[in-house]
Amino acid sequence: MARHVFLTGSPGVGKTTLIQKASEVLKSSGVPVDGFYTEEVRQGGRRIGFDVVTLSGTRGPLSRVGLQPLPGKRECRVGQYVVDLTSFEQLVLPVLRNANSNSGPGQRVCIIDEIGKMELFSQPFIHAVRQTLSIPGTIILGTIPVPKGKPLALVEEIRNRNDVKVLFTLWSPYSVDHSPLSQSGWRQKLLQSLLNSEWKKRAPRCPPVFSPFYLRWIP
Repeated sequence: MARHVFLTGSPGVGKTTLIQKASEVLKSSGVPVDGFYTEEVRQGGRRIGFDVVTLSGTRGPLSRVGLQPLPGKRECRVGQYVVDLTSFEQLVLPVLRNANSNSGPGQRVCIIDEIGKMELFSQPFIHAVRQTLSIPGTIILGTIPVPKGKPLALVEEIRNRNDVKVLFTLWSPYSVDHSPLSQSGWRQKLLQSLLNSEWKKRAPRCPPVFSPFYLRWIP
């Protein structure tokens, strides 16, 4: 039975916004939630990179355009963005270690947004994600990219796990009423939160043919 939930979809479709909204719903329901999400950084209307933001409010650079790596460190680049591995690991690894060491009663959710090319330059991060996936009582709500080009080993590993459910997110003219919400407990609250009024507010900005938001299960 699936325990972890991962969202996937094209860049810009709103996976991070969904993750943020879902974490708010889970917190308000009394579910312990920790983790991080990524947020684009703009300057003068131009995107210059991405930040990592933990749910406790700590922020630091994930990548920047034109960033120079530290002396003796290899350059980790995705397109025009150079990844700041030191900053990323200093922010994210303690969050994942905390999720892995928490042995209190009941279930808890760990937000991991995202597991993509930039993040996967970090071997300690890869190890920490695998560890978190296997911790009893810890449920991951995360995002992964759609397959494109060379497969990302950890992403494919996650897709093929029996305890992972992958949700594909896209704008669609079809009704959201047909999305299966058969899960119980916090999962039902989570999935319902992904279909709430936030998307009704956002939909008019998109072309009319893509109005309501739709989620479909990927087998």
